[in-house]
Amino acid sequence: MVLDSFQLKDHVAIVTGASRGIGRAIAVGFAEAGADLVIGARNENDLEQVSEDISSLGREVVSVCGSLAKREGLEDLVDAAISRFGTITTVVNNIGGSMPTSFMDTSEEAFSEALRWNVTTAFNLTQLAVPYLAESVNGSVVNIASAAGRFPSRGFAAYGTAKAAMIQLTIHTSLDLAPRIRVNAIAPGAIKTTALEIVLTNEEIHNSMVIGTPMKRLGEVDDVTAAAIYLASPAASYVTGQILGVDGGIRSSNFDMGIPDI
Repeated sequence: MVLDSFQLKDHVAIVTGASRGIGRAIAVGFAEAGADLVIGARNENDLEQVSEDISSLGREVVSVCGSLAKREGLEDLVDAAISRFGTITTVVNNIGGSMPTSFMDTSEEAFSEALRWNVTTAFNLTQLAVPYLAESVNGSVVNIASAAGRFPSRGFAAYGTAKAAMIQLTIHTSLDLAPRIRVNAIAPGAIKTTALEIVLTNEEIHNSMVIGTPMKRLGEVDDVTAAAIYLASPAASYVTGQILGVDGGIRSSNFDMGIPDI
């Protein structure tokens, strides 16, 4: 049955930034599809709630609370997966983010931090997991990029550049790791999470973004989750090096920060 190829039975997935938003939705969605999970984030209370949600679905889960900003924290995730499950099938590099700021107000430190937090973390975790992904059946990496890495907009010099770099990291590593490991990315548009709170609570901004989106709505976390399940599943066994836009069909930014000319 073709539908069976979309299941994640016998998969072990590491999901970073899994305490809320897109990361949480992907972790729970993977469990619904049959995967066991190793989840990581800094908020212990939120992470514990996600663990309970996964356990309630009959799946095993290991939560690792702590900073994932450095290689050592990411190594803890890999160690936890091997200690508990003996394998890693999928890595979802979800941690990232950066506040939009005008170019002249973006410090060198903030620019470097955006690259480290969005790109270097993905590089580190992928590299650490490669020996185990290569030994697994259907080993894959799913990077959570952003439409900001594809379509330019004022205020996103740091974040947009970082996500564009993540997209290129995806493309290059897909060649480096083929044929044993697939590497793909999802580039979400405006998704309803706490990170988009300013949009969700401002009717004028919300309506403007909806009007600027061909599908005439903002995205839900389940839209991204469905894409992640597909890319991690055997259904995508012939798919690598691809950037899957989950963005409502936009071909340019639908969010104007209102930053004036210099």
